[in-house]
Amino acid sequence: MDKKTQQLTSDNYSGVCAEVLDAVTQANLNYAESYGNDFWTEQACSLIREKFECDCEVFFVFTGTAANALTLAQICTPFHSVIAADTAHIVTDECGAPGFFSGGSQIFTAPAVQGKLPAEAVEYFVNKRSDLHYPKPRAVTITQSTECGTCYTAAEIRSIAELAYSYDLCLQMDGARFANALASQRCSPAELSWKAGVDVMTFGGSKNGGMLGEALIFFRKDLAADFSYRCKQSGQLGSKLRFISSQFTGLLQDDLYLRNAAHANNMAKKLAVNLQQLPGVKLLFPVEANAVFAEIPNRLAEYLEQTGWHFYNFIGSGGVRFMTSWNTTSETVEAFLSDCRQGLNLPA
Repeated sequence: MDKKTQQLTSDNYSGVCAEVLDAVTQANLNYAESYGNDFWTEQACSLIREKFECDCEVFFVFTGTAANALTLAQICTPFHSVIAADTAHIVTDECGAPGFFSGGSQIFTAPAVQGKLPAEAVEYFVNKRSDLHYPKPRAVTITQSTECGTCYTAAEIRSIAELAYSYDLCLQMDGARFANALASQRCSPAELSWKAGVDVMTFGGSKNGGMLGEALIFFRKDLAADFSYRCKQSGQLGSKLRFISSQFTGLLQDDLYLRNAAHANNMAKKLAVNLQQLPGVKLLFPVEANAVFAEIPNRLAEYLEQTGWHFYNFIGSGGVRFMTSWNTTSETVEAFLSDCRQGLNLPA
């Protein structure tokens, strides 16, 4: 396959899987009620409740940024604060959206350890100050899988959740790549979310074979009070919502979301195993999902760019990031590795 047809830059580069397109096509066959009062949205919500083994409240929005910002704004008032790892997407890549939608909530950041928020950071920020001049901690947020391609175990989530609960804080999860974490950890959705202490989470579809849109899941139903109004006010209530929600029926039926994620993870492992055998290449983090972070020689980076490969060097904690997706082929990985060897003047 032409290496310019597929890239290892981001799973956002990938297209839409056939099953999702088919679900959207089916949703398009007839008229349906608007604003989520349709069969497809009802079915998607039912499937999510079934997969997560929980009578949760489910909503759908257009983007991951809106998903994170609106869930945190629902939890926090303007004088509250959110505790996060310094690599968190809400800190580095959402243009201040959580603070904007909450009316001013601040984010306190702790140095990430392999992409993860240390549990002790919760205690530190809560106990740092308690006077009314200090934004009162109200929520903790974690990302699964993390911005460094690592995954929280259920035990690690539970450790953070227990501390959060002891200080009356809520635990929110950015699950843009939650399916990749599930495939990696081999847990059920429930075990890696509400059973571990997560109160509310975003559940990504666009990075796993979807077209656009994310699901928002409130395991604590009291936190979802009047959330529909927040979606409407922020421009995130789609009039033809079935074209977002129907994608999740395509992804969730027959566990396609897990198969897509497992394939992406396997391609990342294949890439990592071969990359680390090259001279001058060092993996920066364990490869537990579909991202590979590495330090590579400058001459190799320049060669790869010259030959048409694209990659990020500002995500995570240094180095460059390569990312696989639901439809990354072995041929793409092999073509990339072949160019790596050529760039280092190694035998093919």
